[in-house]
Amino acid sequence: MASFQASSFLFSSSCSCSCSTRINAAVSVPKLPRFLLPVPRTPLRFVEELNLRHGHTSTVPLLENTRPDQCEPIESKTTAAAAKLYAILEAVSDRVEMHKNIGEQRDNWNKLLLNSINMITLTAATMAGVASAGTVGAPLLALQISSTLLFSAATGMLLIMNKIQPSQLAEEQRNATRLFKQLYSQIRTTLALRDPTALDVKDAMEKTLALDKAYPLPLLGKMIEKFPENFEPAVWWPKTQGSPRKQHKTQGKNGCSGDLEEEMREVIEVIKRKDSEDYMRLGNLALKVNKILAISGPLLTGIAAAGSAFVGHGSWAAIVAVTAGALASTVNTFEHGGQIGMVVEMYRNCAGFFTLMEESIETSIQQRDFEKSEDGETFEMNVALKLGRSLSQLRDLARKSSSSHADGNTIDEFASKLF
Repeated sequence: MASFQASSFLFSSSCSCSCSTRINAAVSVPKLPRFLLPVPRTPLRFVEELNLRHGHTSTVPLLENTRPDQCEPIESKTTAAAAKLYAILEAVSDRVEMHKNIGEQRDNWNKLLLNSINMITLTAATMAGVASAGTVGAPLLALQISSTLLFSAATGMLLIMNKIQPSQLAEEQRNATRLFKQLYSQIRTTLALRDPTALDVKDAMEKTLALDKAYPLPLLGKMIEKFPENFEPAVWWPKTQGSPRKQHKTQGKNGCSGDLEEEMREVIEVIKRKDSEDYMRLGNLALKVNKILAISGPLLTGIAAAGSAFVGHGSWAAIVAVTAGALASTVNTFEHGGQIGMVVEMYRNCAGFFTLMEESIETSIQQRDFEKSEDGETFEMNVALKLGRSLSQLRDLARKSSSSHADGNTIDEFASKLF
């Protein structure tokens, strides 16, 4: 019995020791670090987060078990007409930069050629004067040849400069830049207000091509004639055939009543009699002055070159060379420094503006489909803004024109207050 108790004691002691050892071993094992593995978010949850972040609370409920390959593709709302209009918009934006850069370049041509030709002409005149001051032998021959060559070079450069008229070229590019910017704004407005149609695309395309034709970039073959026989207004819009005029004067869907029609016709009459006629007269005058100056400059340098070739054979040769050279420099400065070609182009553009005003008003009055026409009040406001007037001033102008017809007098006021 004593032995059995002893053995039981030993067994229990060994068990307790082993258990305690096992527990201690389990406690002493160091804890492994916990790694947080990122669980990829499904595209659907990501879309929900973006909607909440940007304040969009009304979202479409999405299924949890929807796989990305089961999502329906989002269809683009851009129509074919809108895509074409965006393509035209990009082309117009590129043309704005092209005309702007080339306009700056041609303005530099005018300044550089003007200064260079004047320096050459004055240097040649100085050489001719020095050669006539009792110089003999080789120095006389050197000055004589140099003066003749410089006058001849100035004559050739003046012929080229007067042919292309750099100041007029620069003004053409400035006008083209402004008109392409205006077309760009019109296309942007169309895209912002409504869904464009095929007619909008056709209209934008025709306006772009008409501007390209009216203000060409290349010089050879396509340059606008700088000295035409008759002064003509610039035309940068596509020619459209207007519909027949409506015979009745009832109120249309666009609000264009008979009173508004009569008012617009009186405005057209004032534009024709005063503004267009005045700018055509000034344009013809500027064109004639430019022609005279363009011929006089090379002619004077040519006479100076001939006179410098005979320096040393009489005092008259030196007098002719120096005098003609000084006059040529003066004429050249007045023509290109005063930018007479730019003035001609400015008058041509202003006359074209009034011609466009006349045609647009006539087309709007004769428009049959009133649903496609501008609203009557909006149209009247646009005409007033283009002429630099308020609505009340535009109506006063129409009343003065109507009363002048009744009295048999001529109105003494121009339609436009901008030019």
